[in-house]
Amino acid sequence: MAMTRRDCLIDTALTLFNQGGYHATGIDQILAECGVAKMTLYKHFRSKDDLILAVLQRRDERWRQWFQGAVERRAATPRARLLAVFEALEEWFAQPDFRGCLFLGAAAEFPDPQDPIHAAAAAHHRHVLAYLRTLAAAAGARHAARLARELMLLVEGAIAVTQVNGPVGAAKQARRAAETLIAAALGPGFDSIET
Repeated sequence: MAMTRRDCLIDTALTLFNQGGYHATGIDQILAECGVAKMTLYKHFRSKDDLILAVLQRRDERWRQWFQGAVERRAATPRARLLAVFEALEEWFAQPDFRGCLFLGAAAEFPDPQDPIHAAAAAHHRHVLAYLRTLAAAAGARHAARLARELMLLVEGAIAVTQVNGPVGAAKQARRAAETLIAAALGPGFDSIET
């Protein structure tokens, strides 16, 4: 199936925003890479901000689908999946196009919480947090929401460290910290998780 011009604009912008950021990437660069005229852009998007929102929506859908699949391929039980989260991160960090998180970047470049782009970044955060909370509850955590928030701090910290310093083992370090949090939250039986 041929890629539509709208899809080309979104996918091209996603790649370029990942490489250079939102403000530094100009519309003309996106158009040139995609091989379309400015009129085509404005046929599909009212503004660059609308294109950014479409990029974030696509990235959210694709990344969360990949992430959940990567976690679930690595572990069969909710307890084990809580740790597999960090193994999936390690896989992501090893990808040659890893430049950090597009959503953290969006929140930084559009800092006003009322900005729709910032709101889209916050929504992604909430989606990932909800997945962690689901895993924590299924694993039997006494305070699933609290454990999910603590694990989310480790996830985002590992992303930020890797973005700044490159592949320095942040996912493995975060996984070790997560083991302690999960053991405290789940109580007896944690030792049965394969590590």
